[in-house]
Amino acid sequence: MPDEKIGILIQAANGPGVMHQLTGVIARHIGDITSVEIVQADAALASIYFELDLDGPAEPLIEEMAALPICREVRRVQTLQKVYGKRVIIVGGGAQVGQVAIGAISEADRHNIRGEHISVDTIPLVGEQPLAEAVRAVARLPRARALVLAGALMGGEIEQAVREVRAQGLLVISLNMAGSVPDAADLVVSDPVQAGVMAVMAVADTAKFNIARLKRRVF
Repeated sequence: MPDEKIGILIQAANGPGVMHQLTGVIARHIGDITSVEIVQADAALASIYFELDLDGPAEPLIEEMAALPICREVRRVQTLQKVYGKRVIIVGGGAQVGQVAIGAISEADRHNIRGEHISVDTIPLVGEQPLAEAVRAVARLPRARALVLAGALMGGEIEQAVREVRAQGLLVISLNMAGSVPDAADLVVSDPVQAGVMAVMAVADTAKFNIARLKRRVF
């Protein structure tokens, strides 16, 4: 089993083959890449972030990577999982998104002071297609654990997107709204502040709340 998860931030020359060289070093040290992101890139330099599960100490890997001619700097950093932890994503109409965020941020604060790491992201959107695209994109976001849909009317393509991301393991909570999205969600909550609270409780290891044990799914 891997000994530890580490974060590595690299400043490297930008150009073809850079990722091949970097991942070659990681492979030689039996590192398992769990996340990678090009943080910033211009014509000359790229800033690349890796999260790795690594067998053994990180120093030999970092030393070999730093010796590559393409690398300007290689630093070990805290992983985003350690700093920001699990993510709750809130999508929908601006007013409802704001109310859900009040509940989610307040509840996340309560758990984070007890050792959790939960962050809350929001994006106010309108329109069936933009909302459906946003729902599907949540499944591609690193560390996203729960999605709250906050609006007055959602259905059609958004409902199909909800069913798709739920099948990928994402928890979906919907406000009690018009349209077919509430029928597709894991949980339906009428009060937006309570919806935010329940989303955080559902993903927090420091909470005893378990949606699977609820006797009803509409509140």
